[in-house]
Amino acid sequence: MIISFDNFSLFLNTDYFFSGKPTIVFIHGFTGSSNDWLEILPKIDNHFSTIAIDLIGHGKSSSPHNSELYEINSVNKQIKKIIEVFQLDKVIITGYSMGGRVALNFANEYPNFVKGLILESTSAGILDAKERNERYQSDLLLSEKIIDEDVEKFVDYWMNLPIFSSQRSLPKEKLNDIRLAKLNNNPTGLSNSLIGCSTGKMQPLYNRLQFFNFPVLLISGEKDTKYCEINSEMNNLFPLSEHVIVKGAGHNIHLELPSEFVILVNRFLRANFI
Repeated sequence: MIISFDNFSLFLNTDYFFSGKPTIVFIHGFTGSSNDWLEILPKIDNHFSTIAIDLIGHGKSSSPHNSELYEINSVNKQIKKIIEVFQLDKVIITGYSMGGRVALNFANEYPNFVKGLILESTSAGILDAKERNERYQSDLLLSEKIIDEDVEKFVDYWMNLPIFSSQRSLPKEKLNDIRLAKLNNNPTGLSNSLIGCSTGKMQPLYNRLQFFNFPVLLISGEKDTKYCEINSEMNNLFPLSEHVIVKGAGHNIHLELPSEFVILVNRFLRANFI
């Protein structure tokens, strides 16, 4: 399904959306798409309905040149419109990595639209102003790399970052499918997304987590020690949260160990929303 805005559009996977059921909105990470959740969506408890988004600049969604459309405030409004188009009450948002940061920011700005969060390998931002600026400058250089070089070179660079090293043990066929899917992204969209949703550009939300008065599930992979620490810290700040570390997994748990991911998500959903 396509949701149209004034000068761009967003693609949604609504194959598992059923009106009247509590809805989970799935948001992918950088260089991903709604297809990243295809192994997960049909296994979600049937008491729930699901929508998976192609964020602006990703997948089948538009990749406009106006970089302001990729900034978090604009993305928040895009998600709000999706909820309004489907006439949903409150939603549970599942976000991976960048998608988790989008989910956090949306819940902070529009708490009345959210009944719960599932955050996979998600950061609440960078507290130190100097580190934040350094990250933003690094992302600016990366965004230029996407435009100056072809997407293939950038995707190969991205997939070989140390944070994704645990994915190298996946079957070659699956890795190739992941790579091909990333290659389908538009370079303008990726470049603008990297700038607009940079962790270095987002204001840290650690001092806001105490106000998230709904259930939150934090999922991190055992091999991703950085995010295990970040999520442990966040878990201490949320009033109603649980942090689960998945053994044998790295940064992308739903890709590396989808069955374990589904078990955790369904357990959380049944415990809090049925």
